Amino acid sequence: MRLPVIASDGLLFIIALMKEFSSRFLLAPLVFALCWITSCSSTPKVDWNSRVGNFTHDQAVAELGPPDKSATLSDGTTMAEWFIKRGSSVSFGVGTGFYSGGSSVGVGQSVGTSPAGVYLRLTFGPGGKLAKWERVRR
Repeated sequence: MRLPVIASDGLLFIIALMKEFSSRFLLAPLVFALCWITSCSSTPKVDWNSRVGNFTHDQAVAELGPPDKSATLSDGTTMAEWFIKRGSSVSFGVGTGFYSGGSSVGVGQSVGTSPAGVYLRLTFGPGGKLAKWERVRR
C-alpha cells in the first residue's frame, strides 16, 4: 500500500486513504449479508415417531451427546433426558454492606427457582431400541 505524503491539508490524506481501502472493503457488506442469510437456515426437525423401534441408545449419545440424566430400570428399560432449550427463571437478591475509612465489607444472598427448560426424554426398551419419546417442560 502506498500512502501519500501528508500535505498541509489533512483532508487530501483522508481522501487518499478512503480510495485505497474502499476497493478492499467493498465486499464486506455483501459477505456479511451472505453469512446472515445462511445462518438463518435451520436444520430440519427430527421426526422422533419414525425413530421409535429403530433408534438405539448409542445412536442417541452419538447424535445428542451424553444425557443430562439417565437411569436403568429393573426390567432393563433405560430412560435418558437431554436438555434442549432453556426456559425462564426468576431470582431475587438481597445484600447489605458496611463502609468505614476507605474499606468496605458486603454480604449478600440470592434465592432463585431451579433452571427451567425443555428436556427430551427418550425411553429405550431392554433391547436398546427407542420405545417412547416425549418433551418435558420443567
